[in-house]
Amino acid sequence: MTRERTYVDEGAGRQWRSTIAAAQAGDRQALDELVEGWLPLVYNVVGRALNGHADVDDVVQETMLRAVDNLGSLRDPDSFRSWLVAIAMRQIRDRARRKQSAPLEESAAREVTDFAELTVLRLQLEGQRREVAEAVRWLDAEDRQLLSLWWLEVAGELTRRELAAAAGISRQHAAVRVQRVKERLETARGIVRALDGACPDLRELTARWNGRPDSVWRKRLARHIRGCGYCGDTREAVVPAERLLVGIALVPIPVGLTLSLALGGKTAVAATATATATSVGWSAKVMAAITQPAVAVTAGATLVAGGAYVVTQTPDAPPRAAAPTAASTARPPAPAPTVSPTATLSPSLSPSPSPSPSRKADLYGTVVDTVDRAPAPNARPAALPHRPESGITSTWGAKAVMQHRGEKVTLSGQGYILVRWQISPQSRPGALVMPTWTGLKGRLFHVASGGGRRMDDTTGPDTTGMGGPATGYTVLPDGTQQMWQNEYFYVDGSVTLNQNERGADYGVIVFPSTWDAAEKDVRTGPDQGATRYGQVRDDGKDTAPVPQYVTRGTPADPATVPQRSRV
Repeated sequence: MTRERTYVDEGAGRQWRSTIAAAQAGDRQALDELVEGWLPLVYNVVGRALNGHADVDDVVQETMLRAVDNLGSLRDPDSFRSWLVAIAMRQIRDRARRKQSAPLEESAAREVTDFAELTVLRLQLEGQRREVAEAVRWLDAEDRQLLSLWWLEVAGELTRRELAAAAGISRQHAAVRVQRVKERLETARGIVRALDGACPDLRELTARWNGRPDSVWRKRLARHIRGCGYCGDTREAVVPAERLLVGIALVPIPVGLTLSLALGGKTAVAATATATATSVGWSAKVMAAITQPAVAVTAGATLVAGGAYVVTQTPDAPPRAAAPTAASTARPPAPAPTVSPTATLSPSLSPSPSPSPSRKADLYGTVVDTVDRAPAPNARPAALPHRPESGITSTWGAKAVMQHRGEKVTLSGQGYILVRWQISPQSRPGALVMPTWTGLKGRLFHVASGGGRRMDDTTGPDTTGMGGPATGYTVLPDGTQQMWQNEYFYVDGSVTLNQNERGADYGVIVFPSTWDAAEKDVRTGPDQGATRYGQVRDDGKDTAPVPQYVTRGTPADPATVPQRSRV
């Protein structure tokens, strides 16, 4: 029987009044609905407060368990939401006291899901909204706890009264603490913005940084930004964070979340995304909730559940940012082509006529990047073909900063990748050993170049991005195509990008990106402060070029990948 609910504007708890009362009276169906409806809110509070630490699942589970066990003590059903969030915050603080800030083992740290990355990828945040999400990484644990509540307040999921109650402070004290967190968040946004830029002094400063935010580097970078005219020069109006976050939906529960709660003396079998849901009652419903693939937030892909927006899979929508399996992405290597080894297409030229349908599948991987000339500064690029996007996941999160030999990032899914170059000839010029793509499963294309300049464009009377007479030059291997500041690639499957820096000093920053971002980048020309427009290399077919230095193999030394391998 469908239970009638009374929806009013004051407090999401009132929307669930009859459901809560029925659950308190022992109605199993009502408890099913309660757990399913409020799990996303708890997951967002805990996930953002802990920034995706390995303990997130445990804290979420303990919160829901305590809520179920103590539901009978709740006197006012209208205060259910603030009561539940207060339980979550107590569990977060208890966990902090138990851990005493004990660091993760290195192996475990690599497996942690960065909540900032989940926020960006699963809610499809761009521009300054993405900047705010990434800035959370730079906050201390105590600030992240309050931010997890304030974020939901400005997104419309909590009231200020509920925020103060959950934090265990007065509303006046909450106002003071929120203002301090906002100020620190703006400082962190400045750091994210500066790291996305091309300040040569900042590149030198961060040459020995491991790419992981911490308080020491936050202070160093903030100090640099305050005294740097380049980093402090914001080229677009900075929108306050609260205006950017209004109306943003909750991050959907990840497929891999494991939840096991006790009810009535019986414990449900722990369910994971790959297990078969054989249990009944609320545990089966929770299983259904946590195994919904996440998709982009659209008007037709949200389900209002107790004031929490739960992103669910719609019948016609593809899964969002789901890591593909080897079976779903692997393709056999293309047979050896009948053309001579030197017969490759220059990405700057028009592709050859389309082959007959019987040979179309054989063409992938036979067209490799080759040396080309920079286009004229005012030559507008061709249209960038729009390939399917279901999302890219990265083992480094939303931004991989690779500055040392041996560092690598694995990218999986279907979508666009931005590789941004940082060459430091003033630190160590000389022969450059190119990064390599290894372990390719599926397809990889080089689709566009942007950033407003090639690395050999002039930056002064006698200098380029590759160096100058005073510092020396960074030199590419013979036959290697010159890089642009931003290089865009398209992955349909999975591949690992390896940093092979030795000789010359350079770094690469790798971001999951989008077609929209690439298209906007290549169309930014000299009239907008760039040296030249970008260049489109993608023809929308399998004859689009693959990057140099790519292989389906996984060599012990990634730097040994041949320059013109075929895949």
